[in-house]
Amino acid sequence: MGFTAVQMKIMPDSPSADLKRIEADIERIINSMHKTLVKFEEEPIAFGLSAIIFNFAWNDEIDTEKLEAELQKIANVSSVEVLDIRKAFG
Repeated sequence: MGFTAVQMKIMPDSPSADLKRIEADIERIINSMHKTLVKFEEEPIAFGLSAIIFNFAWNDEIDTEKLEAELQKIANVSSVEVLDIRKAFG
């Protein structure tokens, strides 16, 4: 069993979406599938809309497609995108 470092991006469906609630849901889903640390950043896009960029360690034996499907179910989420996946050492 190894780990990968994953970076994902979630776009909310409107500027009024509660990003902190979305982040809490992201962390809950990731922790339910595999206990890990999550780091969040908000990236301004335009007209008050911000994306959520997050990084976490992931068990490389578990496919990220299942995670993406669960994240897409979060209220006020427009899209989910994997930005980067890298093998983690150590």
